[in-house]
Amino acid sequence: MHGHAAKDTKAGNKIAIVGNPNVGKSVIFGLLTGRYATVSNYPGTTVTLTTGSCKVDGEDLLVTDTPGVNTLIPMSEDEVVTRDILLNDEVKLVVQVADTKNLGRGLQISIQLAEMGLPFVLVLNMWDEAGNRGLDINAQKLAGTIGTMVIPAVGVERKGIKELRESLSVKRYSSLKITYGRIIEEGIKNLEELLPESQISGRSIALMLLAGDASLKPWLSKRITPSDINKIDNILLDVQNRFHEPLGYVINQARIKKAEKIVEGVMSRSQGKGTTITSKLGRWAMHPIWGIPVLLAVLFLMYEFVGVFGAQILVELLEDSLFGNYINPYMTLIAERLIPDQFFKDLFVGEYGIITMALTYSIALILPIVGTFFLAFGVLEDSGYLPRLAVMVHKIFKLMGLHGKAVLPMVLGLGCDTMATLTARVMETRKERVIVTLLLALGVPCSAQLGVILGMLGGVSASATLIWALIVILVIFIVGFLSSKILKGESSDFVFDIPPIRVPVLSNIVFKTLSRINWYLKEAVPLFIVGTLILFTLDKIGGLAVIERIANPVVVGFLGLPGKATEAFLIGFLRRDYGAAGLFSLAQQGLLNPNQVVVSLVTITLFVPCVANLLVMIKECGFRTALAIVAFIFPFAFLVGGVLNFGFNLFGIKL
Repeated sequence: MHGHAAKDTKAGNKIAIVGNPNVGKSVIFGLLTGRYATVSNYPGTTVTLTTGSCKVDGEDLLVTDTPGVNTLIPMSEDEVVTRDILLNDEVKLVVQVADTKNLGRGLQISIQLAEMGLPFVLVLNMWDEAGNRGLDINAQKLAGTIGTMVIPAVGVERKGIKELRESLSVKRYSSLKITYGRIIEEGIKNLEELLPESQISGRSIALMLLAGDASLKPWLSKRITPSDINKIDNILLDVQNRFHEPLGYVINQARIKKAEKIVEGVMSRSQGKGTTITSKLGRWAMHPIWGIPVLLAVLFLMYEFVGVFGAQILVELLEDSLFGNYINPYMTLIAERLIPDQFFKDLFVGEYGIITMALTYSIALILPIVGTFFLAFGVLEDSGYLPRLAVMVHKIFKLMGLHGKAVLPMVLGLGCDTMATLTARVMETRKERVIVTLLLALGVPCSAQLGVILGMLGGVSASATLIWALIVILVIFIVGFLSSKILKGESSDFVFDIPPIRVPVLSNIVFKTLSRINWYLKEAVPLFIVGTLILFTLDKIGGLAVIERIANPVVVGFLGLPGKATEAFLIGFLRRDYGAAGLFSLAQQGLLNPNQVVVSLVTITLFVPCVANLLVMIKECGFRTALAIVAFIFPFAFLVGGVLNFGFNLFGIKL
């Protein structure tokens, strides 16, 4: 059906929330449905679809929170997902969320929604921030100009949500329209005659094709004949040949001018509220000099909360007190009485048992760490600090074929590499996601491992700590740089708005943390169980002993470590901080000198974090890519450790 022909048919009950990245779509979604998607001040956080239900006037509506888009002519995988929902699904109403401070940017999406012939309501979120900047928008006049309802809102304060709920029962079609000139309009008309039926107007699909949307080709090939596709290609070529600039540029410029004209008619400027403490903090956080002490202060507070309170106090409480004194002993006692077969007894409460290892590891050891990290990270997100950190480190990441957004999974990796690997989805291209996944697996220690490592190095010297840190950072940089040159594919642009610094809302932080913990329990814990079962199987068939015998000559001869360190590296594959803890035990027994401590810790840091991380890599990157990453990391980790040992001996360095 083309255009408004859909108005006479049953539209279904689906509501799609659409908007630019970082405009508060997930906040609006949570307030409408009562279910909290991950809310972030960091662009691109909503990388997978989240759905929930909302009842309006007795009708159950299915609400979908879509990935952030800058245009509905897709330039990234996220934008393809959002466009495809509008193209293929029967959507009753689109809720477009826009940043009031950047009205023109939001109106460019409004224009495209109007061209699609879809009913939508425009929510102007962050209305208060626009007022603080002296931006006064006449919402009533704007509604008259674009021909649909406009709702001022402050999502984090729940303002405007009542009006939005009431608007969901009424479909309003925008009157916005752009004439692109005789040549393009003729091309649109000729293309519409060849296009198949869809949930959006033929005009909008024609404009997408003229603007160079290659992602539509598979969709078209399933619905029209090869002959019609050739005719479409000829029309596109003919229209393009009559312009000097790319058609996508011409069409986009027309939309920008229209949006700017609308903004001029509805917005006035006045004196803002002046410089506040938060605005000063926002500028300091991005300053090339003052931003460094701000970053150090943030890292120190995070380490104290996550590394000390979470990784030490809470872990000790759960591991030693709850699991050590109660759960594991009682479960072992029950298994002794109820399970006569030793094999199945070991399966549940043995050295590699589901209860004594998998659940103890995932609940007693990891959950308090990631839980405290989720809380701390939520504060950083809602405060608006992360985009400023991304700006500071953008130039460094650019040398590795990435951009500032890569700081999100990297910082998350300091909490849990397994979780951080999943957040690598914020990177727009596959090449970027693979590089981030590689660097996370290679050299970003989780908070549990980092606590053990710093504890060991603290007993040696400050120079040992500095050498370890410099080598790991240098390795990450070199591997990232070489990967950007070797891997095929393009890097995406680094463009997003910097939100203001604001005081985080407690309810948002709590909901966000609970949502992420729920995800951890559903997605990550099963992977830990699978990893434990793999180790259990290897142990029963003698595979672990074989691997230990093979690795022993490398550990002793090449790394210059005692033979007992082999077991620590083997366990390090289960979990890097388990391996680090084994090395810590050797150091306490006096079996490692300071040089050996640094060599062993550099090597264990560069290991694949754990079996669970490997399984997530397979899930995110595919089996072949994950296998290639692991095949590179293990020998490379030993190579770096061996070279470091050789350097110490060659130059006679004794720490």
